[in-house]
Amino acid sequence: MIGERLVQKVSSTRGFAKVAPHVVPRLDKAVHRLTRGKYLLSAQMLPGVILTTTGARSGLPRRTPLACMPEDGGWLLIGSNFGRTGHPAWTHNLLAHPDAEISWKGQDIPVTAQLLEGEERAAAWKALLAFWPPYATYQARVEREIRVFRVVQR
Repeated sequence: MIGERLVQKVSSTRGFAKVAPHVVPRLDKAVHRLTRGKYLLSAQMLPGVILTTTGARSGLPRRTPLACMPEDGGWLLIGSNFGRTGHPAWTHNLLAHPDAEISWKGQDIPVTAQLLEGEERAAAWKALLAFWPPYATYQARVEREIRVFRVVQR
């Protein structure tokens, strides 16, 4: 699809990485709220969830719209942070408190997250690159290894 390739090309740019983190989550949260959890605006490009974690420091609930890759029995969540240097806050929250909740197509689902490492991460990363090639650009931009989590229903 021409549209998909264009979106992938635009989402790989540094300009997108600067603007998107300030715009996309706000739009997603608003659309999610207005549609009572049934839709995410960004899900028109990629599947998405609203992840509710427990703050690593605060202990308070934190809601974050995220792209995801559905897989048998769960989802892969990618801490790409749009190719910015630091790990996104939600990844710190999952490391501290792996029990979380996702809103997926209007359903709230309790999940447990596992940080993938080694061969398991390598296999997931290969699948993620086939699913959304811009992740390779994000990884090339940063020195940190982008965190990948598998979340499964509790």
